[in-house]
Amino acid sequence: MAFLPVSCRKKNVSALEVVMTVLHAGGKFDKGSYKVSGGLHGVGVSCVNALSSMMQVTVNRDGKTFEQEYKIGVPQYPVRAIGDSDSTGTLIHFWPDSSIFITLTYNKEILEGRLRELSFLNRGVRIILNDLRETEDDGTTYSKTFYSEGGIIDCRDAG
Repeated sequence: MAFLPVSCRKKNVSALEVVMTVLHAGGKFDKGSYKVSGGLHGVGVSCVNALSSMMQVTVNRDGKTFEQEYKIGVPQYPVRAIGDSDSTGTLIHFWPDSSIFITLTYNKEILEGRLRELSFLNRGVRIILNDLRETEDDGTTYSKTFYSEGGIIDCRDAG
């Protein structure tokens, strides 16, 4: 049986919390659940969490919405159900820690390039970048979606 991101693993800690706080834990809960790594051997999200003054994670799965918040990598409460949902997916908001980073402004073009690469490495996964700093001519928030149905094989057609 595969573990859900919000189900309890060992010692009453959710799988979500393990992924968000333990190095090398991302996605490797059973042999069939993880095939391609797009990060630095599972350290990505736990490192971002540790270097963030605040991180909020919302998971929509199995008809429910779950959340957990962290401050400098420390969970503020156990994963909790906050409502119902007809969708699936994970939303992560984070604020880099200004006591660690000199510059807190992200380069949208660099992020777009990395997210495009990740879409090829994780076929069938939709990644959406919303830049709340920028609005389009019609007043809507800048948003770009990265998706590759075929994965890395689609890369040759993307130019």
